[in-house]
Amino acid sequence: MSACLFCRIAAHEVPAQIVAETPELLAFTDINPQAPTHVLIIPKRHLGGVPDLTDEHAGLLAHVMRVATHVAQASGIAASGFRLVVNSGPDAGQSVAHVHWHLLGGRRMAWPPG
Repeated sequence: MSACLFCRIAAHEVPAQIVAETPELLAFTDINPQAPTHVLIIPKRHLGGVPDLTDEHAGLLAHVMRVATHVAQASGIAASGFRLVVNSGPDAGQSVAHVHWHLLGGRRMAWPPG
């Protein structure tokens, strides 16, 4: 999907501050951070949103958790805690139609979040 911003970032066609990369995933800092640490984790393969995830993506989802933990540890926020958020659809705040996870930390989080 050449028009997808996140696909273009994953292909290194659009610059981003990359904090972690594996063959399946890319993690980079959000350009509009909502916390001291705000990293986006995206699959390199285009998946529009949560409804596009199937049983075949179980390994990818587990990999997201491992990469998120690695990024949190490398960012120094793993011990104090971090939040991992996925928005699905416009009413939930998904602004890019490519499934992604927000890793947030570095400050106390409020509840409820929305």
